[in-house]
Amino acid sequence: MATRRRRLQVLLDEERFAHLEHLVRQRPTTVAALVRDALDRTYWQGPASDGAADRFLAREPLELGSWEEAKRQIEDSLAGRAQP
Repeated sequence: MATRRRRLQVLLDEERFAHLEHLVRQRPTTVAALVRDALDRTYWQGPASDGAADRFLAREPLELGSWEEAKRQIEDSLAGRAQP
């Protein structure tokens, strides 16, 4: 994460600020972090990432089987842990 060296003051109307406060109450973050994230997503054109996200999104989908089979495997695993 970059070191913060500059301060920016932004005046918002009550509705926008109330919406940011609502978002902050729903997740562990701050209004400042939300604003920085919005700026990054909208305007930042800094150094490119290492491409990990692009590689992840481009990979072949995983075959996970049916929900019923996955649920049975989870339940079997949990039942095995419960026994001494």
